[in-house]
Amino acid sequence: MPVDPLTLASRIASSGLNVQETRMRVLSENLANAQSTGNTPGADAYRRKTISFSWELDRTFGASRAEVSKIDVDPAEFTMEYDPGNPAADRNGMVKLPNINVLVELADMREANRSYEANLQTVKQTRELVSMTIDLLRAGQ
Repeated sequence: MPVDPLTLASRIASSGLNVQETRMRVLSENLANAQSTGNTPGADAYRRKTISFSWELDRTFGASRAEVSKIDVDPAEFTMEYDPGNPAADRNGMVKLPNINVLVELADMREANRSYEANLQTVKQTRELVSMTIDLLRAGQ
């Protein structure tokens, strides 16, 4: 049975919406924890989370759709800062700060937001085309 191209476009864009929503959630968590240190002397700080995507074949529709394949942590080293009054400071007064670059996270957030908006626009336009098609069919009766 052939698949309606408008339904297919809507499904693909919807998968993009889901992926970008998850991406924005992970980025928001990173930004919220950009200054989160450990609670005990020498403890590790918050470790930046990363997200990976993949394209999965949707056998029902015969098309690929985006999916989150993995949420992981960034193995990059922590930044060290001298702050002997911090509860997370080791005996040398050094504190491990999260391995987060706020500017990188903000740039990624902007890109995720734009991708989300593009997918949302695709869903909206697909719905408009379906509505226009129904109106044309009604007018032809």
